[in-house]
Amino acid sequence: QVQLVESGGGSVQAGGSLRLSCAASGRTLSSYHMGWFRQAPGKEREIVAQISSSGGSPYYADSVKGRFTISRDNAKNTVYLQMNSLKPEDTAVYYCAARLMDGPYGHWGQGTQVTVSS
Repeated sequence: QVQLVESGGGSVQAGGSLRLSCAASGRTLSSYHMGWFRQAPGKEREIVAQISSSGGSPYYADSVKGRFTISRDNAKNTVYLQMNSLKPEDTAVYYCAARLMDGPYGHWGQGTQVTVSS
């Protein structure tokens, strides 16, 4: 079983940057595809970005394309989400999640709050 812990959230002004980290324990992350999701108040959880187990094939939601970058360091068992040019609409709780091959995202972190003020 893999446990995920997010960190790096906080409050920033529009145009600012944050880097979220997702540290794993219990299992090596190298076998897992990883994703970042977010959920804003009153809205459904949505996928923000995902990356394959080898670090290739990154996917980004249209709303963050060109501003966010997902990466991973399997040696450190950590996945990152670099968020630049933040907008108030990026305000949400951000979660990292892990899945094996074609399976569903079955392992989730507790989330980290990101608040962007205008």
